[in-house]
Amino acid sequence: MDDKAKRETHHTRPPQARQDAPVPGYSPGLEGVIAGESALCEVDEGAAGLRYRGYAIGDLAEQATFEEVAYLLLLGKLPTRKELGDFTAQLRTQWPLPGPVEAFIGVVPPSAHPMDILRTGVSLLGMTDPEASDNSREANLRKSVRLLAQIPIIIANAHRLAHAKRQVQPRPERSFAENLLDLLTDRHDDEQAKAMARVLDVSLILYAEHEFNASTFAARVAASTLTDLHASVTAAIAALKGPLHGGANEAVAAMLLEIKSPDRAERWVRDALAQKRRVMGFGHRVLRQGDARAAIIKRHAEALSRTCGDTRWYDIATVVDRIMQQEKGLHPNLDFYTAVAYLLIGIPRDLYTPVFVCSRIAGWCAHIIEQQDHNRLIRPRAAYVGPPPQAYVPLERRT
Repeated sequence: MDDKAKRETHHTRPPQARQDAPVPGYSPGLEGVIAGESALCEVDEGAAGLRYRGYAIGDLAEQATFEEVAYLLLLGKLPTRKELGDFTAQLRTQWPLPGPVEAFIGVVPPSAHPMDILRTGVSLLGMTDPEASDNSREANLRKSVRLLAQIPIIIANAHRLAHAKRQVQPRPERSFAENLLDLLTDRHDDEQAKAMARVLDVSLILYAEHEFNASTFAARVAASTLTDLHASVTAAIAALKGPLHGGANEAVAAMLLEIKSPDRAERWVRDALAQKRRVMGFGHRVLRQGDARAAIIKRHAEALSRTCGDTRWYDIATVVDRIMQQEKGLHPNLDFYTAVAYLLIGIPRDLYTPVFVCSRIAGWCAHIIEQQDHNRLIRPRAAYVGPPPQAYVPLERRT
């Protein structure tokens, strides 16, 4: 194509659509639109609820560990015992943060939002990664493992520094969830801590992947330009920070704390509905008949409540759940009972969404690799609803 033809093609306008004319195939927010193919996750409103690479989420949550699920998502199969050992050993070697990232954490203002710190920290990791310029599949897998190991360290180090707490290091004999629990809460080794680590591990499995949600799609859009893996993950974190995507479990926890006791729960939720206030943790854009993940974390939240001898948050949640189903026909999503579990565990509320990243990084990186394995630039169209064709008016004649 010659230069003149390129210019003409670039400036050609699509047919204009008027606001009063139907636009064939238009779906606001891309709701219900199939935007690509993926072998990673099947959102199934049947008995399985959700499948990662064919495995039912219930089976994974009850029988696997988060490390196994991360391996499954990134490498396409459940690991053998040796493969899992090698994978976890690989994670341990990647814990130390590069000097520039440590220095950055040391100068961020105490008021900085943890998601902003994480977004910038991951971008800086991209500049300091030894394979920063290598976008091969093998290099991206190695970079994915590094991010899986380093993201919890960024979150914990920044939080501890902001709250004048001593730094702690992960320990090689602990699982991913046990180390994350210790990094964020200083809980380890007693029986309650073991129960908390198990529930945290289940939540990480449940959050690891969920098809083309907003942050994953943002990562795939970026990856489709053939930018690097860290840039694509940075785009995902930026999308997750938005309150319409991330932060729902934090908002549920704030609601439970506001209600305070089970005897106030029914009046609180009925007043909220009468005032048309949004009750957080209910409904889902895709899962109309309920979220199978919510039922799984609900069981674990109940068991943990009994182990901790504190059923207050669970009891409040079940009352809110009952009223919402009666009055609105809405089912709880994964965030609702996860908030109960995280309150019991003692995770600081401003770290709930960063903890989500500790899990979803496995799904994001798997999607980025999958996108670039079979790449086509993601470039949708827009329905034009602006003014009709206008005649140019010279500057001196404009009023």
